[in-house]
Amino acid sequence: MEKWSIQGEEIANCNCNFGCPCQFGVLPTDGTCEAAVFFRIDKGHYGDVNLDGLLAAGVYKWPGPIHEGEGQMQLIMDENASAEQRAALEAIMTGKDTVEMATMWFIFSAMCATQHETLVAPISVEINAEDRIGKGTVAGVVELEAEPIPNIVSGAPHRVGIRLPNGFEFGFAEMAKGHTKTSGGAIELLKNSGTHAHIASLHLTGEGRVGA
Repeated sequence: MEKWSIQGEEIANCNCNFGCPCQFGVLPTDGTCEAAVFFRIDKGHYGDVNLDGLLAAGVYKWPGPIHEGEGQMQLIMDENASAEQRAALEAIMTGKDTVEMATMWFIFSAMCATQHETLVAPISVEINAEDRIGKGTVAGVVELEAEPIPNIVSGAPHRVGIRLPNGFEFGFAEMAKGHTKTSGGAIELLKNSGTHAHIASLHLTGEGRVGA
């Protein structure tokens, strides 16, 4: 397998309740899964291809729990990336050159029977993990925003995180409240408003997540 490594941050929003039942090994809130995820790569490579500073996104939709499959996905690559860089990112994000089940990208790809054509477009990503604020945008395709979860009584920002020592995506993530709007692309998300979001640091390789 081609050796690769990615370090950076992600911001994600799905249609489930805060905390995301998938992280606890239980079924989705309403039985289905719809998600958008944006990635900022601070440092990375795929073989000899440098991936530093690139952005990417993915839109995913399953008719049931992810592990039951039959989903669909569409990846979006940074227009600032070269053709070689886009091919490298697409390989990583579709689970190629990855040990079976070692990353979320491998699992998402394996559970999506329909993989729509990858888009190349301008992407912007803003992430502030400490304040649980972030935004990811692909103009004319998808827009994701995250904000702190409000305290149920006072409305003040409520801080909570999830630690996954054996996670295939992150080791720790800040929980947030998210909203996603789709306006183009092949997948329409209909349920992502005031639902689970998370912000996490990533360090992944073809052999899985690096770190505790």
